[in-house]
Amino acid sequence: MLLHQGIGLDRFNELPRRRAVHALFECCCCLPWSARLADGRRYTSQTQLLAAADAELHALPESEIAQALQGHLRIGARARSLPSFREQCAVWVEDAAVMRTLDDAATAYEERFGFRYVWFSDGRDGRALLADLTTRMSHDLDTERKVRTTELARITRTRLERMLGPEGGFPDY
Repeated sequence: MLLHQGIGLDRFNELPRRRAVHALFECCCCLPWSARLADGRRYTSQTQLLAAADAELHALPESEIAQALQGHLRIGARARSLPSFREQCAVWVEDAAVMRTLDDAATAYEERFGFRYVWFSDGRDGRALLADLTTRMSHDLDTERKVRTTELARITRTRLERMLGPEGGFPDY
């Protein structure tokens, strides 16, 4: 859950640097990425901030991508992760066998590529996740790095949009 929600671009631009870095870190758990975006302020539009965030994310070295991936639950890692995962998926089959299958697939993915699997669910269910994971296992390392970073950027963009809220932000009550 984000602490900074619906703050609007003007308020974001006015935050002290430390608070701006913190707000950005909530969206993507990579301190260098957060610092660079905070230092790039004054953004004139949400579109400008989102474009800068995408560009910075796609330019991250692997070490910084690894930091960002630590902010994501490992798919299928444990049954207790099901409630938070259920929030991301529109439909979920509550079956321990499915969780074991996802855990095994995520383990195989990490062994093959050396980094955690991330997926922008977009309302798709666990079966779609498993199909995506299976398809991505056929990628070579360079292709999968690009796919992984694109998925991470989609997740981060959604979090940034939630942080900013509507144009102008929500009023203070």
